[in-house]
Amino acid sequence: MKIPRRIAQTLINSLKGGVVPRVGLPYVTVGRKAEIDALLQDVDIIAEGGASFRFIVGRYGSGKSFLLQTIRNYVTAKNFVVVDADLSPERRLQGTRGQGLATYKELIRNMATKTKPEGGALPLILDRWISSVQQEVMASSNLSITDPQLAPLVEKQIAAVVCSLNEMVHGFDFARLLTLYYQSYLSGDDETKSKVLKWFRGEYATKTDARRELGVNIVITDDDWYEYLKLFACFLKQANYAGMLILIDELVNIYKIPNSITRQYNYEKILTMYNDAMQGKARHLGIIMCGTPQCMEDPRRGVYSYDALRSRLAEGRFGGQHKDLLSPVIRLQPLTPEEMLILVEKLADIHAGLYEYPQIVVQQDMVDFIGIEFGRIGADSHITPREVIRDFIEVLDIVYQNPDVKVRKLLDSDSFTYAKNTVLEEATGQDFAEFEL
Repeated sequence: MKIPRRIAQTLINSLKGGVVPRVGLPYVTVGRKAEIDALLQDVDIIAEGGASFRFIVGRYGSGKSFLLQTIRNYVTAKNFVVVDADLSPERRLQGTRGQGLATYKELIRNMATKTKPEGGALPLILDRWISSVQQEVMASSNLSITDPQLAPLVEKQIAAVVCSLNEMVHGFDFARLLTLYYQSYLSGDDETKSKVLKWFRGEYATKTDARRELGVNIVITDDDWYEYLKLFACFLKQANYAGMLILIDELVNIYKIPNSITRQYNYEKILTMYNDAMQGKARHLGIIMCGTPQCMEDPRRGVYSYDALRSRLAEGRFGGQHKDLLSPVIRLQPLTPEEMLILVEKLADIHAGLYEYPQIVVQQDMVDFIGIEFGRIGADSHITPREVIRDFIEVLDIVYQNPDVKVRKLLDSDSFTYAKNTVLEEATGQDFAEFEL
């Protein structure tokens, strides 16, 4: 594979550090075809005006974030707008000190499109929308950009888009701000455009500030930020995008909230979003949340501790026998040894290309490596791609920097043999060294 060195460096550094790279994912994507196909079916429904809500559940390092980023790349190529955020103690779905609004700000900050995949796409989206309306009106009326008759026709077309939002919650003020952005775009008033963008990003702290600078008597708050995402989804469809996808990772940070009432408020927000998607109240909107099995299923603190969510999401009586990828909860199964072998082959090629050396890790070395990794105690249920990737890149780094070291010798060394038991030790907290043969 011929990969640009910048992308190869990002891939190797990110994967060795245990994080998901934002670029180059197609070069290392292995397996998960069934899961990706299921999620892409949702994407087609969203494009047709529907909505979807999915949970992706898996252990740490099992590939949840990787799957999210893979879907992100797929849908931006299909002309979707994607917003994503990782939850944290400062970013929740609901809070008393701005934690819900902080999540909204992060989502808007990371707004991405095909032409601006790194995020920050909101100004580009608004400018492109106005420009596209101008082009449509010019094509239908045979007027030039300098013709004075063009502006009233464009404004009429803008008004038609804006009016379609008025019937939604907070739609009137949202529409007023879109109109204000259009007017400042026409007049070249960059200062007002910046203030409108500031409002859309949720950066006005008080209604007084918003009223003084923009003439609107409302600001985005902890309680209603999700309503504005629904407005954005409908507007984006009007602006010739296919729809909007919301990706929220690290759901475990809600599970970790010590106060039970605060946790319940956050789960109530999830229920609201879930009901909107499933009942058809939201349009052109998809939501995917990622969490661990514990943060989902713990009956005291997890998502299932909220009865209304448990009754909607818990598996039916046949769920344990077969994998149902059409249910709201997708549970990630471990990658097979064959899939992991393909992955390490890709990594070996990328590593050799990045550091420009002839391939020194042969096929049998990779087979031996996978055999050792999956031969650990408890590997059949506890091993994760993150651990295998980290170990293999370490092997590649060592043999590259020490040409006299043979892979087979490294795999047979005491240090690597000692690592065989770490999977189950990490999962259970027990010491299995006495079982080493």
